[in-house]
Amino acid sequence: MTAAALLDPLLTDLLGAPLPFRVRAWDGSTTGPDDAPTVVLRSRRALRRLLWQPGELGLADAYITGELDVEGDLATNLGTVRRALAGRGPVRPSPGDWPRLLTAAARLGAIGPRPAPPGGRAAVTGSPHSRRRDRAVISHHYDLSNAFYTLLLGPAMAYSCAYYTAEGQGLAAAQAAKFDLVCRKLGLRPGDRLLDVGCGWGALALHAARHHGARVTGVTLSSRQHAYATAAVAEAGLQDRVEIRLRDYRDIADGPYDAVSCIEMGEHVGDEQYPAFAARLSGLLRPQGRLLVQQMSRGASAPGGGAFIETYIAPDMHMRPVGRTVDLLEGAGLEVRQVEALREHYTRTVDAWHDTLRERRTEFTALVGEPTVRLWQLYLAGSSLAFAERRMGVDQILAVRPDDTGTAGVPATPAGWYAAVAT
Repeated sequence: MTAAALLDPLLTDLLGAPLPFRVRAWDGSTTGPDDAPTVVLRSRRALRRLLWQPGELGLADAYITGELDVEGDLATNLGTVRRALAGRGPVRPSPGDWPRLLTAAARLGAIGPRPAPPGGRAAVTGSPHSRRRDRAVISHHYDLSNAFYTLLLGPAMAYSCAYYTAEGQGLAAAQAAKFDLVCRKLGLRPGDRLLDVGCGWGALALHAARHHGARVTGVTLSSRQHAYATAAVAEAGLQDRVEIRLRDYRDIADGPYDAVSCIEMGEHVGDEQYPAFAARLSGLLRPQGRLLVQQMSRGASAPGGGAFIETYIAPDMHMRPVGRTVDLLEGAGLEVRQVEALREHYTRTVDAWHDTLRERRTEFTALVGEPTVRLWQLYLAGSSLAFAERRMGVDQILAVRPDDTGTAGVPATPAGWYAAVAT
């Protein structure tokens, strides 16, 4: 009997319905609808992984190693299968399923010792969100390779949601539009002090100094980001206006600042630590100073990143509904003045990164190796799908620290924020 013939009844039982995808096994046999996405099992080892670790992480490991593949566009086909499986289950085996599973696995030759996980998993220890562990978490993801991120992100060097203002707009222009929108919302004027918490490779800091005349302090825990951003500041001749510090935000003590930006760094803070984080940012602002937080969100039932994200991308990540973040910022004495949802913009941003990964795959593979490229394929495809399907969101939250009289100093309308973008 072929591998596919053995797999078909087993998968049908587990899913509770006929297969919504086509399976091609290592022996060339197939099962499932001809017009459905095709999942390729290149090795019995993929099944062994799933026996040892059923669910999202086992599937991810099998994909990263190349033991399992998906033909065609990964994001599109993942979405098709996900929608087809909605409401079905159980996908994870129940105790009663195991005798049948093990019998079929034995017939398929998939029984054996637990396969070693692929490389790329985060190896962090210590108490969550201790200073040492936070440094290790940031280093795991952001210190992968400046050459890798330069290739992936392009000239903008911004690893965050862009802001698309026109159909057909390129990524670099959309990132410039995002930087300018942030600066306009913060009301930056020449000479204003801006603190950029989690400054990445320095792109926003450079934009604020170059186009708005701000004096910027950027902070990061990533040594490679710090080195890159410091060199970029020197190359731009902006050392008199931009300083990049390799430092924890908790160690910043030279306020007050006129404005604080935090672009997709708050997800790394942690749920229990977020009130203290918000209070810290508030305390660094002068009266009538503004805070701009751009942050990802998730529904109340799925606040983290999931097993794959937590294991490979960003351990200790925490996301919450946007309303909860607003509550936490206001609990720190800030007044939230505007919330702007950018969810659809993130789908376009991630898709642009994914297109670059596909188009320049040979270069990426030479830099980081095939398993890491496959890891990023899965990460970007899954992220695009999560934003497109509204399982994740991203928002810009503008807040102000009113003075003792309650005066916020914010314009009556936001019209000036959406003026022409500086490039």
